[in-house]
Amino acid sequence: MNIKHSKYKNTGILFELLVRQITSDTLSGKDSKATNILKKYFVKTELGREYKLYETLSKHKNLTEGKAEVVVNSVIESSKNLNRGTLKRQKYNLINEISEHYNLEEFFKTKLPSYKSHAALYTLLEIYNSENLSNPDQIISNKIAILESLTTKQVDKQKVENDLMTEFQSYDKDLRILTYKVLLEKFNGKYASLNDNQKSVLKEFINSVDSTPKLREFYNSKIQQIKEELTKITPQIKNKAIQIKLTEVNNMLLPLSKTSNVGDEELVNLLQYFALLEELIESNG
Repeated sequence: MNIKHSKYKNTGILFELLVRQITSDTLSGKDSKATNILKKYFVKTELGREYKLYETLSKHKNLTEGKAEVVVNSVIESSKNLNRGTLKRQKYNLINEISEHYNLEEFFKTKLPSYKSHAALYTLLEIYNSENLSNPDQIISNKIAILESLTTKQVDKQKVENDLMTEFQSYDKDLRILTYKVLLEKFNGKYASLNDNQKSVLKEFINSVDSTPKLREFYNSKIQQIKEELTKITPQIKNKAIQIKLTEVNNMLLPLSKTSNVGDEELVNLLQYFALLEELIESNG
């Protein structure tokens, strides 16, 4: 029997999407309904306890293969202490409440870099907490996916097959869920001074994540916008030296090719270019 992955029931994915929704709503100046939903369903609840298992994997990186196996098996063993009935009921109510305030199709459209490892963990937790016999190949493939995310290298399939049930060891229980207050404090402290153009850039990066074609198209459109603004402003600058430098900057602004990825460097560039434009506009009326 194979277990089918469901993003609607995946606690790790649900939590991350809610956090991103809060950030997106805040950038848009909206009163985010997702904040109360996050607090209601992930603070001192079975869902919150299960999310800590996903968080355990996300906080461990570049482990040795042996340590990675200990982490995975510890998470699986810990999941057996959760109340499956309560979990099922809380997930059902959570989806209903999300659907009351957001379009589910749009809500789940956001791509997450951790999607693959979250999906693999969900499948393993469902397998190990089910009374039905499961396909061993499914256990192995999902365990390998998680181990590779923890070790950042290919895992020996034969070794996984031989060590499916590693001895359970305790792990750090002082894991914290992001709450509304902490999230907004961090957000406001870092992004409060952004202008509207910068906020739109940041919002697109948050929503698109690794959706490369869409993000690349957005980046190129913003580069074109900046070039057009610089072209208008440059002749108005009285200082000839600054005019020359702005022309040089404008010539350096090039769109990304169809094979280029958009990363942190491109994000920082856009934010800085829009900061430059704002300063130029203010200083030249």
